[in-house]
Amino acid sequence: MSILASLVRAYERSPDAPPFGYSDEKIGFLISLNEDGGVASFSDLRVGEGRKQVAPLMFVPQPVKRTAGIAPNFLWDKTSYVLGVTAGEGKRTAEEHGAFVKRHLSVLADSDDIGLLAMKRFLEAWRPERFQELGWPDEMKDQNIVFSLEAERLANIRIHDRPAARDLWQKLGAEGDKTQAVCLVTGEKRPISRLHPAVKGVWGAQSSGASIVSFNLDAFTSYGHEQGDNAPISEAAAFAYTTALNRFLQRDSGHRIQIGDASTVFWADAEEADKARLAESVFEPLFDDETADDLPNIDETGQAAEIGEILRKIRDGLPLRSFRPDLADKVRFFVLGLSPNAARLSVRFYMEDYFGDVAGRYQRFLDERRIEPGPREAYPGLWRYLREIALLGKSENISPNLAGDWMRAILSGTRYPMTLLSSVLMRIRADGDVNALRAGLLKAMLIRNCERKDVPVALEPDYPDKGYQLGRLFAVYERVQSEALGPRVNATVKDKFYGAASAQPRKVFSLLDSNAQHHLSKLGKQSPWRRDRLEKLIGEIMDRMSPGDDPFPAFFTAQEQALFGLGYYHQRSDFFKSPKNEAQAAKESVE
Repeated sequence: MSILASLVRAYERSPDAPPFGYSDEKIGFLISLNEDGGVASFSDLRVGEGRKQVAPLMFVPQPVKRTAGIAPNFLWDKTSYVLGVTAGEGKRTAEEHGAFVKRHLSVLADSDDIGLLAMKRFLEAWRPERFQELGWPDEMKDQNIVFSLEAERLANIRIHDRPAARDLWQKLGAEGDKTQAVCLVTGEKRPISRLHPAVKGVWGAQSSGASIVSFNLDAFTSYGHEQGDNAPISEAAAFAYTTALNRFLQRDSGHRIQIGDASTVFWADAEEADKARLAESVFEPLFDDETADDLPNIDETGQAAEIGEILRKIRDGLPLRSFRPDLADKVRFFVLGLSPNAARLSVRFYMEDYFGDVAGRYQRFLDERRIEPGPREAYPGLWRYLREIALLGKSENISPNLAGDWMRAILSGTRYPMTLLSSVLMRIRADGDVNALRAGLLKAMLIRNCERKDVPVALEPDYPDKGYQLGRLFAVYERVQSEALGPRVNATVKDKFYGAASAQPRKVFSLLDSNAQHHLSKLGKQSPWRRDRLEKLIGEIMDRMSPGDDPFPAFFTAQEQALFGLGYYHQRSDFFKSPKNEAQAAKESVE
C-alpha cells in the first residue's frame, strides 16, 4: 500500500477526525458576540500557566495555504487578519485585515442566520483601535481567534459550528472550475486538488507547513499539466492524508518519535481497533524509551500493565507470535520518516509490515548491540546512540542522512549504513572515549555488515583476531601506566596514542611496549604482585598472536579498527569490575 493510501485509511478509521473541509488548529481566544454584532466578552482558551500556556486544538474550516500572498481564512484567523492588530511591525496588517473583512462581507451578504449576521455586523463596526479601548491583553495578539454568540458560548457552539456556516463553507468549497480526473489514491473520478494542504510539525521544516506533493516549476510538469494535476489526487484524498499526517505529527500524539532530523510517525491497521491502538502504544517505547524502569508495573490494572508486559517479553527475546499472535499476524504496521527540504518534505524511509515482523527486527537489533558491561540505561533510545557519534555530542550535529538510514535498516532488517561505522570510529579517534554505547554500535556493525557472527559480547581472551587482541593489549598498556604513575597524569596513553594505535599499530606499539617496560620496572618497586600480574597478561596476549606473523600490522581496516575498539573496551572494563580477583591475587603472591 502506498504512503498516501495508508494515511487515507488511517483517517477513515479515526473516530474523532475532522470532517472533510475542516482542520485541527490551535485556537487561543474566543470573542463572544451579541446578535447586533457588539462584543459581549472574550475568553482565553489556552491551558497551562505562564509561558507554558498552550492553545487547544479545535475543528475549524480548513485554512488556506499561504505562501507570500494575503489570503484570509473563513470565520477564524490570527489577530492581524481578524482584528487588524499584531505584536510585530505589522507592515501589511491593514491589508490582511482589509482582505478578511472584504471576503466575509461578500460571502455573508445574503445570509439570514443570526450567527453569521452577528459576525457580519461585528466586522462592519470593528476598528483596530478598539483592541486597546476594550483592554484586551497583549498576549492575545497573533493568536488564532474564533467567534460565538453569547447565548451559545457556554454550550461550546462556535459560529463556524452552526449549520448555516457549515452549509456555506461546503458551498464555497464547491465553487470554481475544477479539473476532474481519476484519483491515484482512491481510483475514483473526483475534483483534483491543485494545492495540497500543508503538513505541519516536521522538525526543521517551515512553521507554516510544507508539502509532500508539490509542483511549482516548469521542469516538474508533464504533458502541460500544472501543479497538482501532474499527480492527480482528489481533494477529499488530499484532505484525508494531510489531516491524518498532521495529527500524527502533533506533539504528544503518541504516533511520533524524533530520530535525528527524521520526524518519524507510525500507525497500525487492524480489523479490531483496540489491537491497532495496542500495537501503536507498544512501538513508541521500543525506540524512544530510555530505561526499563520507565515501563509500567505488570501488576497495574488496565492497558498500561498489558503494554508493560508485552514490552518486557519482547525485550527478553520472546517472539511476539509465541504469546500475542493476535498482534503479530493480524496488525499491519506503518512507519514513515520525514525530513525538511525547503518548502517541501523528503521521505527518508517508509516501511509497511506485520507487527510481529517489526518486533522481530527490533529484537535482532537489541541482540546485535548487546554488550557487557552494558550502558547505564538498559534500553537507551536511538537518539542517545546518535548523540554519541555527533560532534560535541549535540543533536544538531547528527549527520542528516545517517539517522534516517539507520532507522530504515533496523526496521527492514537490511545492512546498517557504512557511515555509521566510520562516524563511530572517527569520534573515538577524536576523543578516545570507548563507552558502552559506542562499543555496542561497533559490535552491531561487525555482526550485520561484516558478517562476524562470533563477535564476543563480553571479554573473550581466546578470541582469534589480531585487532581484538591488540585492543586488549592497548588497554593493558594504559593500565600499566596508571598503576605506575597514579591517576593524575596530564596525558594518558589513550589520550596520546589511541587513534594511531587503532589505525597504524606498527607506528606506536614498539614505543608503547618500551614505555610499558619502564613503568613495570617502577611498579615492581611499589607492588611486585601487580607488576607480575600485568606482565603475565601482556605475555598471554602476545602468545595468542599467530606464530611467525608480524604482531603489529602496518595498518588496520575499518573492520579491524572496530574489533580493536571492542577488545579495548572489554579488557579495560574487566580491570574495573574485578577488585576481588586482584585482592585474591595479592593474597596468593604473599603466600
